[in-house]
Amino acid sequence: MKDYHINIFYSEEDEGYIADIPDLKHCSAFGRSPDEALQEVLKAKSTWIAAAKKHRKPIPKPRYKPFIYQSALA
Repeated sequence: MKDYHINIFYSEEDEGYIADIPDLKHCSAFGRSPDEALQEVLKAKSTWIAAAKKHRKPIPKPRYKPFIYQSALA
């Protein structure tokens, strides 16, 4: 099963890690470590999808691929 791509990066400004899911608008989370940010964004993803279903909003299919993967697969 194909799943959503997750970006994780360190934020100097926030002094911690940010994880986001580009295909799910505004779905992101913070953690003091990369693993904590990942665990938090997975919770956010579940909440995001549950809210979309509850309000009968479309749930986008996983489509985002970082440029590095696009060029390597071409």
